[in-house]
Amino acid sequence: MRTRRSLMVLVVVLVATLAVGCAGTPSSMMRPRPTCSPPSSLPGQTVFVMLGDTGMARMMSGAAPAVTPLTLQAVPARLPAGVISFVVRNMGLHTHEMVVLPLPDGRAAGRRETTGDGRVDEAGSLGEASASCAAGSGEGIAAGAAGWVTLDLRPGRYELVCNLRDHYVDGMHHLFTVS
Repeated sequence: MRTRRSLMVLVVVLVATLAVGCAGTPSSMMRPRPTCSPPSSLPGQTVFVMLGDTGMARMMSGAAPAVTPLTLQAVPARLPAGVISFVVRNMGLHTHEMVVLPLPDGRAAGRRETTGDGRVDEAGSLGEASASCAAGSGEGIAAGAAGWVTLDLRPGRYELVCNLRDHYVDGMHHLFTVS
């Protein structure tokens, strides 16, 4: 159900972006201008991750509602085990990141306990893309920027999360399965 809703939100945002763009609004006002691109060739299979926030809502209505869910979407959401490169693009107006955490059997994505600042425990993290225009860890991926990370993943279920203050509790998590 959540996947269907997230996909519908993504489709609505893309359609609205095209509609607004066709109405003559400069594209630079609709979304952050890309500041960099990931390398054209990364090892293994590639997963494209889109991070978004209220900046995307502004594309549709001109003003973001008081509470706008954040989003983290990965395509594809399932791959065979092995070397996987995550290419993470921040389409929102705020800084984000993507952390890969193992997801225990029986636990659903988005159900981790959080601390007082809305973050989850990163113990057991397998890696992250949190550097603007670079691989690996950093201070966060800025609006319009990309980051990437390459990992060797075994079969299992993983949760991709943005672990900045309150981003996880506001919807920035996604189930990723390795078979």
